[in-house]
Amino acid sequence: MLVIGALMLLIVTMLGVERATGVNLLPDRFIAGLSPPPKKFPLLPASQPVGIEISKIDLAATVHSVGIAPDGSIAAPPAERAQEAGWYDQGPTPGQYGPAVIVGHVDTSTGPAVFQHLRELRSGDRVEIARSDGSVAVFEVDRVGRYDKEKLPADEVFGDFSRPQLRLITCGGRWVGGETGYADNVIVFASLVEAR
Repeated sequence: MLVIGALMLLIVTMLGVERATGVNLLPDRFIAGLSPPPKKFPLLPASQPVGIEISKIDLAATVHSVGIAPDGSIAAPPAERAQEAGWYDQGPTPGQYGPAVIVGHVDTSTGPAVFQHLRELRSGDRVEIARSDGSVAVFEVDRVGRYDKEKLPADEVFGDFSRPQLRLITCGGRWVGGETGYADNVIVFASLVEAR
């Protein structure tokens, strides 16, 4: 057990030296399973989002502010604005450190809504957020997940402040009706890669 602990300490130390100096001290087989360093990213001042475009799914929509619903969750845009998305105004704006959250309906009783095709996004797809200061924050999708609404991993969705992030959230899964609607949430996780 002592040998394993010493070996782990040695590897962690070598990784630290490698990160600080850029000198590769470990053989490739030791670092093959480690994730690559994050892509470089810009950092933007606070500025409210006003639009969202995702060319992959032919989406272009207005974004307005939403707050907290009576049940304590993030409020969804009103049904009459189902073709618009809502930015959660208690969190970061897109381009600031942390996860900016934008929500939208998948559909309503009258048909498809703004985030109808969100589940079709894949790693590497781009999401552009127009901001009120005239800039555009460009995010790259890291992954798309589907989670039971009762088991939403809140820390995973809202807790990463290591870089500017974006979360796009809509409903999905099985229709259960009532106040729940769909059983799941579809969540797109994306990271800021460019600003213009």
